[in-house]
Amino acid sequence: MSNPALTTAPQAIDPTFENVWDEIVWRGLVHVSTDQEALRALLAGDPITYYCGFDPTAPSLHLGNLVQLLLLRRLQLAGHKPIGLVGGSTGLIGDPRPTAERTLNTRETVEEWVGRLRAQVERFLSFEGENAARMVNNLDWTAPMSAIDFLREIGKHYRVGTMLKKDAVAARLNSDAGISYTEFSYQILQGMDFLELYRQYDCVLQTGGSDQWGNLTSGTDLIHRVEGTSAHAIGTPLITNSDGTKFGKSEGNAIWLDADMCSPYRMYQFWLSTADADVIDRLKIFTFLTRAEIEEYAALVETEPFRRAAQKRLALEVVATVHGADATAAVIAASDALFGQGDLNALDAATLRSALDELPNATLAAGTAVVDALVATGLVASLSEARRAIAQGGVSLDGARVEDDAAVVEGTLPGGVSVLRRGKKTLAGIFID
Repeated sequence: MSNPALTTAPQAIDPTFENVWDEIVWRGLVHVSTDQEALRALLAGDPITYYCGFDPTAPSLHLGNLVQLLLLRRLQLAGHKPIGLVGGSTGLIGDPRPTAERTLNTRETVEEWVGRLRAQVERFLSFEGENAARMVNNLDWTAPMSAIDFLREIGKHYRVGTMLKKDAVAARLNSDAGISYTEFSYQILQGMDFLELYRQYDCVLQTGGSDQWGNLTSGTDLIHRVEGTSAHAIGTPLITNSDGTKFGKSEGNAIWLDADMCSPYRMYQFWLSTADADVIDRLKIFTFLTRAEIEEYAALVETEPFRRAAQKRLALEVVATVHGADATAAVIAASDALFGQGDLNALDAATLRSALDELPNATLAAGTAVVDALVATGLVASLSEARRAIAQGGVSLDGARVEDDAAVVEGTLPGGVSVLRRGKKTLAGIFID
């Protein structure tokens, strides 16, 4: 991908679809929902208000949340009015996990994470125009309510038998850990959120992951009981890879949207590594490319898979959406330069260091012999192998071939680092101590 034009798809609804509902179905964003015909008519009519909630159970959102953020944005582009809810109260409780009770975070931690998540959500929505987005915190209406008021006004509408049948609750009831009343009550709190947003803003649709379906329908059921009217929910599919592995996980590390927790370079490489069997589905869900453009990439995957054109476009689009055009340009330049298609000395120091963090690397003193650096980074197993590799012309340092096994590493690249290469594609980073 040499000198790519950093032109990304405009954020827009594909005009070849009759209805935004048809588009999100085609993109694979509807795994389960309330009445589909009613939803299709609702989204084709006058602007509605809809919401998605994000709990501060970590200091950053991740790729699973990105599905919801982009769905919020697509519906807004169709003229509807989004509400982004950050769960200052539900974040203090935590929705039930399948196997064990959550560790409750301190109020101070949750408050800090609320602020961080709110800023992330805001980046994906527009707060201008007739359908401007709105941000809310459910602590605002939960904190003033007493336990007695909560039980009298909300709890009386719930039937324990129904609550026990929810998948997340049933799984925990059948586990050794059981479930506390704290986590058991989560679905009531989320249902109350939907009711409150219905009353305040005439919010009639909630989106979320399909694993949250029990919590989503908690709200639709509550609105029906209390207000005597219908509300709707859309559950998006949980994204998995074609081989069955969980999407967005790499050796136990989530792909976070916060650049300090997952560098733009790492995110870019994550998308570049998407399997051919998955890449078209990812383009549908995570980009604003049109149906026609995605079909063109599908054809390229079939006829020229070695070019990985679809993966490159996917990585470009998503990283630009999450981190912006400048950061994306920097990581593409770093990726090209590391693999011999650009000038390493022209890279900015922060991007280069974050790229080397993703490679085998070692921290060494300036003046360390290249042969020792090859062993320290694991590019070779021994000093004798290092010397043979240099003698055969198969080692380069900072883009220049190493001719002499007496050569040393000085960290002359931006940020005081060096890049070792053995062969064409085996790289390692050197951080100078």
